[in-house]
Amino acid sequence: MLRRLTAHGEVGFTELAEEFGVSEMTIRRDLETLEADGLARRVRGGAISVVSRSYEPPLAVRASTASAAKTAIGAAAAGLVNDGDTVIIDVGTTTLELARSLHGRRGLTVVTASLPIAVELGNDPDVRVIVTGGQVRSGELSLTGGIAEDAFRALNCDLAFIGVAGICATPGLTEYNQDDARVKRAAIAAARRSVVLADSSKLAGSPSPTVAPLSAIDAVVTDASAAHQPVSEIAAAGAVGHRGEGARRGRAAVMPVPAEFLPLAREAASTGERPPGWRARPAGPMARGPGGAGGWPDPAGRALGASRLD
Repeated sequence: MLRRLTAHGEVGFTELAEEFGVSEMTIRRDLETLEADGLARRVRGGAISVVSRSYEPPLAVRASTASAAKTAIGAAAAGLVNDGDTVIIDVGTTTLELARSLHGRRGLTVVTASLPIAVELGNDPDVRVIVTGGQVRSGELSLTGGIAEDAFRALNCDLAFIGVAGICATPGLTEYNQDDARVKRAAIAAARRSVVLADSSKLAGSPSPTVAPLSAIDAVVTDASAAHQPVSEIAAAGAVGHRGEGARRGRAAVMPVPAEFLPLAREAASTGERPPGWRARPAGPMARGPGGAGGWPDPAGRALGASRLD
């Protein structure tokens, strides 16, 4: 709700109640809390933002926002990872959910500039964790600066999973902080394929520093439906581009999370634990290379539809 308010400047009680599937009374109470925190001001029929659109909410606030959607996105994205892969996991609350869904995989190497992600996976005996080094951002626990950027420039990884503050047709991927944006740019350049993880509230974009155009990435994993207008705009926008040593880039494929993930994701978000059987198994459409086809896996490992990126 705070992200939507910050992105649009104003929100209405009725539209928020319909979007989140709750009563207007619940929306009013939540907006009262935001007003008490100095983040919003209630007006007739809704509320207006009193902070800049480039305002970066605290990590704890972002972690509790759209938590079920982030859990589902993380588990679905884990289905793109095969045992033995070398993957970059970017900083962020959604990418942290991806890391939590990778426990039990074999032979993974994870490179990260996120201390929370390093802690999450550091004690898993089947995952080798490489931390970039760099300057720690207070409150965010991300690693920034030339050391972090150079660490990514020295690597050649299979996949990079990127978190963003916003994503839209133009200018593409955006981030709150310029230092984090530079590290993300280096992470994208260090991987054969890059996937953005973004819940629906981030699809409106933001005026924050630009990380990269849509042509720099291969896919967007989101909880938004294919009928959601920003989804269709993103899917239609990515002109063919190139990077690195002639690496081919095409339109960014938008990959909505299957509905089958959402009930389990809500349970996981409410209990703080993965339900029994909640483990996305690799379908591998990205790791199999050009022409490789696969689909999202459900917790039982059945394919939930084809998803091609080439």
